[in-house]
Amino acid sequence: MATFATPDQLLVIIDPVARRTDGESVRIVKDVLSAGATTKVCLPDGPEEFARALARRGSRRPVVVGDDRVLIRAVSLLHRQRELAGCVLSMVPVGGALALAETLGVPTGAVAAARAVLDGTGRRLDLLVDDSDGVVLGALRIPPLVPSEVRPAEPVGATAVSGRPWLRSTYRSLVRTLAPRPARLAPAPPGPARLRVEVDGATLVDLDQPVEAVSVTPGTAGQAEVEVRPVSVGAEASPLRVSGHTVTVTGTDFRYRTDAGVTGPVRRRTWTLKQQAWTLTLPPVLP
Repeated sequence: MATFATPDQLLVIIDPVARRTDGESVRIVKDVLSAGATTKVCLPDGPEEFARALARRGSRRPVVVGDDRVLIRAVSLLHRQRELAGCVLSMVPVGGALALAETLGVPTGAVAAARAVLDGTGRRLDLLVDDSDGVVLGALRIPPLVPSEVRPAEPVGATAVSGRPWLRSTYRSLVRTLAPRPARLAPAPPGPARLRVEVDGATLVDLDQPVEAVSVTPGTAGQAEVEVRPVSVGAEASPLRVSGHTVTVTGTDFRYRTDAGVTGPVRRRTWTLKQQAWTLTLPPVLP
C-alpha cells in the first residue's frame, strides 16, 4: 500500500459534465484540495483533452472529478498506455452515476471524498482485462438477448450538430443520401442465451444448456468470481458458482454489460483477472 503522509502535487481533472450538473460541489472540491496540497486544475472540454491532460501529468498525482464514466475512462487510458500499474489514481465522485465508485469504497460526498484524496491510502485492486484490451473494474454481466435494449449508434459527426435541430435534420438527410444502405440484420430473439462458459479451460456450461444470466466480478482472493444461472425447468435451478483466473464465453452474437455500458455483439470473448493491477486512493482503514 502507498500512503500519503506529506502534501502531494495533484493534477485535478474536472469532467465538463460535473461542472455543468453540480458546479457547487466542484467548487467545494477545488477549495478542499487546494487547501491541503499543491494543485493544478485542468478543465477539459471533451475526451481528447482529458486524455492529453492525463498523459501530461508528469509527477503529479491525477485526481479525476466526475461520475463513474470518468473513472473508467482514466483507468482505460492508463491501461492502454501501459502506465496503470505505476500510477496512483484518485477520484472525487460528482454526478448521477456513482454506483461503481461506491462499490469500490470511494466516499460519495464531495468533502469526504476530497479529504480521502489528501489523507487516504493507495490500495491495490484487481481488474478484468479482455482480449480486446478492455477493462472491467466492477462487474461483467451477460443478460438475456432483448432487441429493445439495443440502440443504433449515432452517425459519425452527429454530435457536432446536436444542439441545432434544423442542422441535425439536414445532416442526417445528407448522410442517408450519400452513405450506402447497410444490410439489415435480423434482431436477436428474446429469451435465454445459449453460451459456452469456460473457467481456466474447464467448461462450466455448454451451448446445449440455456442460461438466464452470467456474471463475472474481480474477487477478493486473487481470482475472478463467476456465477451462471441456468434456465429453470420445473423446480428452480441453483446458480453455478466457481472461481478462476481466465473466463471465456462463446456464443452466437451475444452482448455483455460492463462498467462502460453494453458491448457487442461478439461471438467469443476472454477475460483475464489481473491481480493488484491498479491503485485507487481510498479512506484510511480505521484500527
